[in-house]
Amino acid sequence: MRRKATCASLLLTFLTSSVMALDFQTILTSQVAVGLNDGDLQKWDFTIKPEMTMDLSENLRLTAIGMARIEATDNLEPGRPDQFMRGALSKRGYIGDVAEIELREFYIDTSLDTPLGSAFLRLGKQQIVWGQADGLRVLDVVNPFNYREFILDEFEDRRIPLWSLNLEMPMGDVMTQFVWIPDQTYDQFPEPEAIFAIRSPRFIPPAPASGPVTLNEVNKPGDFIADSDVGLRLSAFMGGWDLTLNYLYHYQDRAVLFQTQYENGIAINPEYRRSHLIGGTFSNAFGSFTLRGEMGYSTDKYFLNQSSSNPNGIHKSGEFSYVLGLDYNGLQDSFISAQFFQSIITDFAQGIPRDKVDSQMTLLMDRAFMNDTLKVSFLLIQSLNDGDGVIELDMEYNLQDNITLSIGADIFYGNQIGLFGQFSQNDRLTFSIEIGF
Repeated sequence: MRRKATCASLLLTFLTSSVMALDFQTILTSQVAVGLNDGDLQKWDFTIKPEMTMDLSENLRLTAIGMARIEATDNLEPGRPDQFMRGALSKRGYIGDVAEIELREFYIDTSLDTPLGSAFLRLGKQQIVWGQADGLRVLDVVNPFNYREFILDEFEDRRIPLWSLNLEMPMGDVMTQFVWIPDQTYDQFPEPEAIFAIRSPRFIPPAPASGPVTLNEVNKPGDFIADSDVGLRLSAFMGGWDLTLNYLYHYQDRAVLFQTQYENGIAINPEYRRSHLIGGTFSNAFGSFTLRGEMGYSTDKYFLNQSSSNPNGIHKSGEFSYVLGLDYNGLQDSFISAQFFQSIITDFAQGIPRDKVDSQMTLLMDRAFMNDTLKVSFLLIQSLNDGDGVIELDMEYNLQDNITLSIGADIFYGNQIGLFGQFSQNDRLTFSIEIGF
């Protein structure tokens, strides 16, 4: 009897301590998007995101973040989208054609004592963020993206969390981060009938003049160990500069569309290919200004090439990308940021549907009013080569501490063959409400 009482007491003590250390919160969001060109309802969804953290011990914390969403219009991801690009443990669950559930993040945090100092370990489904660019990606490629709303979602919502090991350990004045990702999940693009389906010739091969187009099954990695991604980042503070050196050996998140030409049509054979990415970031503050940047070189990138001398429709080359940013916070309650981005194909070839040097610029302006109760933001992303771009406007009002009302507009412009101009008919006005519990 004493043994049973002791076990019951231990169990009760554990449950009581766990409950005392439990933190639970939920965010409920509803957003409506109306097309400015046709007045049609592009989107009307209801999303609930519960988040739980629990201290399992003094040195072990569990975090779980879920998501459930109902789409009233079913225009962004019609029906039940194919999930071939997702690993078995990263797939979403569908309830009919308009509802879905997803385990967004699920990880444990702990610290480890090492001869070099205290190390931090995060193990589980998570987001790993590299890079500092706003709206543009150079090094932030550890996690794949979901492009259901192209680039209009927040980065945190666009990223697809992956089952990963993330270990950060000091080595003198240098912090070392090692990541191991056995999760074979890649970018998710909308189906052809979706509002934001990709149609630009930069990414989609042109249809043949005659004959059918056959899309074969994707050749997707599947070995838990051999097909893992691994990365290493070194970060340090030197002479007033925050510096990082990054390396990632990974499968590119966008499948390469190899093509086979036939007399009566074309067959497309999607395949994921590996690449080495090496780069780094820097930033420093000079009074009210902050200068920052990042750069990266990828060894093997694959570009569409419709030249008759290229039988599979693909050209392989290295790619060097960089972004330079200047931030200014010298005005009260205001923030201004400008960026210049370039992508350079190191082994360019005729027939690639973009320039060898592709340039973009961004301008971000934020302003707070009424003691931060009202916030207004403006973001411009402009292609300097194709002349197209997107403008994102947003105004948020904190009705109460836990209730935020928003109104915004997303305006695309330019030639429809461009990255942004392809959505020039998708301009929209958005209304949303967010409630925290």
